[in-house]
Amino acid sequence: MLVGSAVTMTAIWSGRSSGNPVVTIRVIDETYRVELADPEALATARQLLAGEIGPKIPTGLVVRDDPGPNAPWSWHIDPATFEWADQTTEVCDGLPSFVEDGTVTSPYYCPWSAEVIAIG
Repeated sequence: MLVGSAVTMTAIWSGRSSGNPVVTIRVIDETYRVELADPEALATARQLLAGEIGPKIPTGLVVRDDPGPNAPWSWHIDPATFEWADQTTEVCDGLPSFVEDGTVTSPYYCPWSAEVIAIG
């Protein structure tokens, strides 16, 4: 019984589908994906996809060594910390590959040149 419970918990925490939408964001010539758990964040993503004006810098806490919906990258953004901002500090700006290789040293990622290209 205990082994079965451990396996179930591993499946739950390993990033299996939550049913939440996932936004695809382009930063220059790279893309990454973020699970949207907050209805307000989803509404803003839809506005940005439609070309409307609003806070356009995605920001959130980087979770390393767990791609979640962001494979093939080895990291994802914690959906509970994700939000859209008008301004952020430059230490969290950069390409997704900069998060991957450690060039972005901030615990948060906030690419200034981000563009919403899909919501699924």
